[in-house]
Amino acid sequence: MAITNHERVGKALDLLKAGLAPFVEREFKARHGDDWAVQVRAMLDDTRLGDGKGDALQDVVVVLVVMDRSWGNIFRRILGKAERSLVNELIDVRNRWAHQEPFSGDDADRALDSAERLLTAVSAPQADEVRKVKMELRRTIFDEQVRSDRRRNAGTAIESATASTLKPWREVVTPHRDVASGRYQQAEFAADLWQVHMGEGTDEYKHPVEFFRRTYLTESLQRLLVGAVQRLAGQGGDPVVQLQTNFGGGKTHSMLALYHLFSGTAPSELLGIDRVMQDAGAKTLPTIRRVVLVGNKISPGNPVTKPDGTVVRTLWGELAWQLGGKKAFQRLRADDEKATSPGDVLRELFNTYGPCLILIDEWVAYARQLHDQSDLPAGTFETQFTFAQTLTEAAKAAQHCLLVISLPASDTAEHTDDVEVHRRAYGRCRGRWPAWSRSAQPAR
Repeated sequence: MAITNHERVGKALDLLKAGLAPFVEREFKARHGDDWAVQVRAMLDDTRLGDGKGDALQDVVVVLVVMDRSWGNIFRRILGKAERSLVNELIDVRNRWAHQEPFSGDDADRALDSAERLLTAVSAPQADEVRKVKMELRRTIFDEQVRSDRRRNAGTAIESATASTLKPWREVVTPHRDVASGRYQQAEFAADLWQVHMGEGTDEYKHPVEFFRRTYLTESLQRLLVGAVQRLAGQGGDPVVQLQTNFGGGKTHSMLALYHLFSGTAPSELLGIDRVMQDAGAKTLPTIRRVVLVGNKISPGNPVTKPDGTVVRTLWGELAWQLGGKKAFQRLRADDEKATSPGDVLRELFNTYGPCLILIDEWVAYARQLHDQSDLPAGTFETQFTFAQTLTEAAKAAQHCLLVISLPASDTAEHTDDVEVHRRAYGRCRGRWPAWSRSAQPAR
């Protein structure tokens, strides 16, 4: 049954509360201990929001107002200026929704998008549910526009008024079927490494053959793939590669290219890879294990139970489980339970389960949620820093292991808060984040 835009926004607000409340509670407990709920209610004494006798975070507006009022003391260390803008925007959205104000398609789309972005920033799983509601709305809006255009243009023949000898583009280029059918959705073509790893998404990103058929191999992307083939085949190549780029620079697309190159699909079926194989001096691709860690899809505060019953708490636990399931995880289970860096066990795992490709995206989004207390299942920031050093050294020492890490680059003065967040996530002082063995420019 069709739902209204007001109902869509209401559903998004419910999901926003469910995703933000555990995050806010966790951060308040880290700062105020068992008195955190008292501190929350005291912060709302001058409003009608603090009257609740039960759950201190009983409403989404309470969660958002508390985040805004305690930003300088708590949340500025974890989130950036953009996230604070989202908090204030969503407070206004909630007030409009509560007063039964109408939401246009554009207004609802923006509200859903803002909710998804804020949930993603704190690694809340509810972000995926909000995204589904948003995509359903966009498809509805697009279908309405298509029907309106068809009615307006019904019976009108398209005639060319040019006197040029050039042929109309319609006679030279045939639109792809998703465009010609009116089902094209631009937002569905945003690269998402985790979504592909989960076997979801559109064919253009999910299937190796289709991915390379639509991907132009730039010189830098080709060099990245050549180096990867050489490293995993034991013929040289760098063991650790850093992809550093501004937003939209192509780092996720580059990681997807690596992910699909070693998917088990024959190189001859992948468009453009014959040149990569030739430059790498290889005739076949090795069979490898792939590990995907995406920081804004993994929560440091919520352990995950795998299908085989394994409970994973840390990034190194997730890495080991993806490498070799429960058997590999058992080798560092104690370090996962105690949130201590696994040390040389990583190198042993890479040699045992290699060749292996490890892709880490959005690490900053994960690391900036950590703090100095040891109350999180994922451990402290200092432990994460130690793990980063151990991981790079293990990848270098292993025989057939390639580690690829993406880090965001920010070089504009207007993003001062975000730069501070990134600096904290990189090591809290210049030069402390591990120096990777090689930097690469991703494809644009």
